[in-house]
Amino acid sequence: MNSTRRQFLSAALVGLSPKTDRTVTGGFVDDGHQLGHLLRDRATFPRARQTIKIPVVIVGGGIAGLSAAWRLDRRGFHDFVLLEMLQQGGGNARSGQNEVSAYPWAAHYVPVPGKKAELVRELMEELGVLRNGVWEERYLCFSPQERLYLHGRWQEGIEPVTAATARDREDFTRFAARMNEFRATGQFTIPMELGAKPSPLDQLSIAEWLKQERFTSPYLRWYINYACRDDYGALANDTSAWAGIHYFASREPEEKGPLTWPEGNGWIARRLLEKLARYVRTGAMVHHIATDGKKLRVSAGETDYLAERIIFAAPSFLAPYVCESAPPIRNFVYSPWLTANLTLDRAPRERDVETAWDNVIYDSPALGYVVATHQSLRTYIDRTVWTFYWSLAQGTPAGNRRLLLEKDWSYWKEAILHDLERAHPDIRQCISHIDILRLGHAMARPVPGFLASEDRRRLAEPSGNLVFANSDLSGFSIFEEAQYRGVRAAERVLRTLQ
Repeated sequence: MNSTRRQFLSAALVGLSPKTDRTVTGGFVDDGHQLGHLLRDRATFPRARQTIKIPVVIVGGGIAGLSAAWRLDRRGFHDFVLLEMLQQGGGNARSGQNEVSAYPWAAHYVPVPGKKAELVRELMEELGVLRNGVWEERYLCFSPQERLYLHGRWQEGIEPVTAATARDREDFTRFAARMNEFRATGQFTIPMELGAKPSPLDQLSIAEWLKQERFTSPYLRWYINYACRDDYGALANDTSAWAGIHYFASREPEEKGPLTWPEGNGWIARRLLEKLARYVRTGAMVHHIATDGKKLRVSAGETDYLAERIIFAAPSFLAPYVCESAPPIRNFVYSPWLTANLTLDRAPRERDVETAWDNVIYDSPALGYVVATHQSLRTYIDRTVWTFYWSLAQGTPAGNRRLLLEKDWSYWKEAILHDLERAHPDIRQCISHIDILRLGHAMARPVPGFLASEDRRRLAEPSGNLVFANSDLSGFSIFEEAQYRGVRAAERVLRTLQ
């Protein structure tokens, strides 16, 4: 174990032992890693019992795959099937529900899209979130939206202000001005492909860029590091400066929103799955794709599909494990995550600002939690569900994937409770149940050099009958990028079939 990983473990996880005098139930939810490891280990699968001829097969039922299916269906093309490995579609937009509330398992909001975000607005209009140019108030995050635990108390907002010095404030003001300059270039857009150009900013990390620009405020450096961990699952030292700037410069600074639901983006996924149910096959893991004459043979379970085109919407790194003709995929890095849903029988005792939707603890190795019942219209809520997020950014992704699998549920339960005790000393008397989801390859990580990666560019502009569509083609995994890649793949397929 290298020194970096030792420091990470000693600071965040080591020395934890059960301290609660209350029984906390729970366990790991099905994360699909065992199925994924069958592909990794080149396992032998049974031969198919039937072959179905169909023009288009979509591999992967996350937002990219669902968006591709949505576009095909909207264009009047219905002769396709979507194959999803797990029993529940949605990918990083999956959700769950218990007797208290629905809750997200990963993605939990969509920033309110601007006028240029045509695809997101089109979908939101179809789902009734946008009506005649007006956003439904019940889907806009209620106040208070965010708070930060800093210096022993909660403050409103996540940008640190408690005990900020004049130099801290100066750095934040200067940073905002620099982001406005980058925003004005038109090169930092959502979707990113509409504006991105080769840039020297991609050759260094955002941490190095901050140093070059002489930003020294520890508050600002923490804030940007938090943003990188939150959206990319990476430290500022491991994030391309271009991507770090994109996080801030790609959106309007005073945008309304975000859009959210008790189950997070699971609300969107569920409605898409309802609309597209006739095309979706869950529990259908694609384990082999091979050329068969001028077509492609897709093997999933006991069925082979003979297709003219395949939209590969699963994470791109899986393609070489299943597809004989897939090009080598290098320089794609994926961040491991742990998320947990905590059932609370009562809220912890608070004395500062009101509990917010998003709650963050300064200098925590984790990312904080969102409150599933925050959007409730009930006047009194006793029981609630918190969704806790932890991107394992310190250390190598491979090492942290091993850590996720090596440690048992009790270990992670204690790590979560230990972290929350910083801000909630009585948290162990409040929680009755904790379910944990481990995501070994949760999201693409935009490391320095990702923008100029030839592999990324080649996959984003494919030739032939295999079209890639995952958000990792953009270098980072957010809703708008997944939707754009899925829709773009669908439109390319439609053009080639005509």
